[in-house]
Amino acid sequence: MKITDALQRFLEYLEIEKGRSLKTVRNYRQYLTRFIEFANVKNISDIDAEAVRQFRLHLNRQPGTKTRGQASGTMKRRTQNYYLIAIRMFLKYLMKVGHKVYSPDHIELAKTEARDVDHLDVTELSRMLEVAQKHPRNYAIMHMLFSTGLRVSELCSLDRDLDLSKDELTVRGKGDKLRIVFISPEARAAVLEYLKNRTDMDEALFVQDGPGAVKREEKNETLRLTSRSVERLVKQIAIEAGISKKVTPHTIRHSFATDLLRNGADIRSVQVMLGHSNIATTQIYTHVTDKQLREVHKKFHNKK
Repeated sequence: MKITDALQRFLEYLEIEKGRSLKTVRNYRQYLTRFIEFANVKNISDIDAEAVRQFRLHLNRQPGTKTRGQASGTMKRRTQNYYLIAIRMFLKYLMKVGHKVYSPDHIELAKTEARDVDHLDVTELSRMLEVAQKHPRNYAIMHMLFSTGLRVSELCSLDRDLDLSKDELTVRGKGDKLRIVFISPEARAAVLEYLKNRTDMDEALFVQDGPGAVKREEKNETLRLTSRSVERLVKQIAIEAGISKKVTPHTIRHSFATDLLRNGADIRSVQVMLGHSNIATTQIYTHVTDKQLREVHKKFHNKK
């Protein structure tokens, strides 16, 4: 089978049978197309150990992401693994539909370093909330992020007709999976106060404001905040709060998870609340609590 036909069928399989989002399908197309073009793959049989080995060398020698115009070292191993995972899944699909292919089990992922997890302590979060309180929308966004642990894309997708009479809501996360998240009384109050003063008719929960929003409304365009917009406003709030480290909506999500773990939540519950399909993803947060566990060990272990 020609590789172009096989690739198209695989992408359709991801979208229809596996229910992957269009963004995920686009990413897989990008990863696999790069491999196919580099290795000059024409047919399924062209994917072999040497083709994969040469591609791994190629990836490992690529420059890393650019910061202020300068590339930072070589491509991160975590990024390299995205390509390898895509190749493995492609091969598994081909085996599933009856083709004899190079075994995906022979493709080992690159070892990666433990991810650093930045989070806010109680004082830093309080300072950010104090700054955000000047703007009802920003205050509601900050409370919602910390109360629910939502991804920024999930926050931006919320509509204003959500039922705030309950302390929970259903969100659609990665892979179109539904999960329940919980809203604190403070978050509910902040959102209600924000909605009370809204004059627009946009269906989105969080929208743009200012002159730009007026122009968009006149053109009948959506006012819904984008993920990038929320990232910018969280960054600005952190700067105004005097926090020197980089703060993003994901930092607040990290803070949500570490706060739960430090207060005794079990990791399985945190996994469900974050919407992680694999508990290994959630386990990156456990090392943040190691210091606390060390203190417990010192206090209670081997006492006479």
